[in-house]
Amino acid sequence: MLTCLSGGHVVDPVNGTDGVGDVYFEDGRVVARPDGRKPDVTHDVSGHVVMAGAIDIHSHIAGGSVNTARLLLPEAHRAHKARPAATPLSTAGWSTFQTGRLYAQMGYTTVIEPAVSPQHALHAHLELSDIPIIDKAFLTVLGNEPFVLGSFRDNESPNVVQDYIGATLEATRAIGIKCVNAGGVDAFKKNVRAFSLDDVVPEYGLTSREIFQRMQRAVHATGISHPLHLHMNNLGLPGNVETALATIDASQGLRLHLAHVQFYAYGKEGKNGFSSAAAQFAEKINSSPNVTVDVGQVMFADIVTISSDVMKQFNSLPGGRPKKGVILDAEGNGAGVVPYSYRISDFFNAVQWAAGLELFLLTNDPMRVFFTTDHPNGAPFTTYPEVFALLMSADKRAQWLSRLPADVVALTNLPAIKREYTIYEIATMTRAAPRKLYGFEDRGSLGAGSVADVAVYKTNEKDRAEMFRHAAYVFKDGELVVRNGDVARYTRGKTLHVKPEYNKTINKRLDSYYEDLYGLRRGMFRVEDEALPASQVFAEVPCRS
Repeated sequence: MLTCLSGGHVVDPVNGTDGVGDVYFEDGRVVARPDGRKPDVTHDVSGHVVMAGAIDIHSHIAGGSVNTARLLLPEAHRAHKARPAATPLSTAGWSTFQTGRLYAQMGYTTVIEPAVSPQHALHAHLELSDIPIIDKAFLTVLGNEPFVLGSFRDNESPNVVQDYIGATLEATRAIGIKCVNAGGVDAFKKNVRAFSLDDVVPEYGLTSREIFQRMQRAVHATGISHPLHLHMNNLGLPGNVETALATIDASQGLRLHLAHVQFYAYGKEGKNGFSSAAAQFAEKINSSPNVTVDVGQVMFADIVTISSDVMKQFNSLPGGRPKKGVILDAEGNGAGVVPYSYRISDFFNAVQWAAGLELFLLTNDPMRVFFTTDHPNGAPFTTYPEVFALLMSADKRAQWLSRLPADVVALTNLPAIKREYTIYEIATMTRAAPRKLYGFEDRGSLGAGSVADVAVYKTNEKDRAEMFRHAAYVFKDGELVVRNGDVARYTRGKTLHVKPEYNKTINKRLDSYYEDLYGLRRGMFRVEDEALPASQVFAEVPCRS
């Protein structure tokens, strides 16, 4: 069926389009304007903005840590009962089902879960397959397990870890590699409670700098499109901008993605020893073309922090709001879950909010800064419309600034920044840039041949938040799934993954390694097609080579 979206303001940075036009799609793909054919269905979208479906590159939506957070905070679920008849998960008000619905209503059609341990891959895939409408994927977490650290310590050939990464990506059906507090997670197991870039991992004699650099080179050598996705040391600490700057200096000129950088944009100025250093950080990002970042914007809301950085999460337990949490220590990478509440009246929270917006506004290239709240760490993804509105209006930022503690304003540059994001820049940051980062050849664009993932928003210059909160239309693979802000049809999306070439002889070594160390078959953790409830659930993303 040939469908036409007629007369809308088409914004497609991949193809340089920014003006009134028509978009056609058929059989789930965008097509060029057909000659001599009338559309079977025409939607008049004059007065609307038409974009490709949005792509969220970093949002915690599945896996053991997410479910642990649900269990830890049953009171946060709308369906919570004092004595639930079934398990808490069965009554959760924000379930996998809700995740797909809420993202689709905002015009998002692809979402990446950024942290799943290889041993938890099957569970994560089962949960992802249960999220309706959107396509999804996950990054698998490596860099703190004995196999990697032992290989680096023993100065084995770089090919060993490169092949290990290839084998892990194939077995877990992941889309890329994340490294969390390189070496620090392992050091935590030896009762180390602080770990920086040049600290040494006990028993291995390796610094965090050495580990992340070797991981960075190994990921690059696999040929996958997404570079190493790095969660740096010293998250959340005053003065940690120095760690961020040193990490960029150590990045060897190779591509590197830095996660949730707002949590590293802190100086030590002021009477509280805590200030925004976002301007200094943004200047470094602007001068480092090999580096991309996602922000992890803080908004004032009740949240729960979820991270594989068990050292950071353990140290955060005393400040939890409410005071409870879970630390899961495991082979390689564990996890920590600690609830928190960001308050506009709290000096430190207000500085965090301002620092994130500074990073967005002072980083020049929207192809290298990505729109995230590190859901749910900085804010729920449902706050995205409000963040868009803040980026697009200096007046709205001024209104929010007037509500902050007076001493915060002097410790940020935000009041002086008058830049306002355009619709084109928003589309770049949420469509074109993620397409390039992950090597997506079939999405993030409205060019012919792209999947017909299309978001249509009713133009509302006075209330940008309302504009982005409820899309007028969303099409997923050419099917109308959202109309007037409500889901009209639930479809099943694909799970995206990569399959790089590697030397398969590593598998024999890994099989013996698992048998000797754990007494388990490594094949137990391999995700096969038959393990998922629906057929043809996977779609492969091509590698660079």
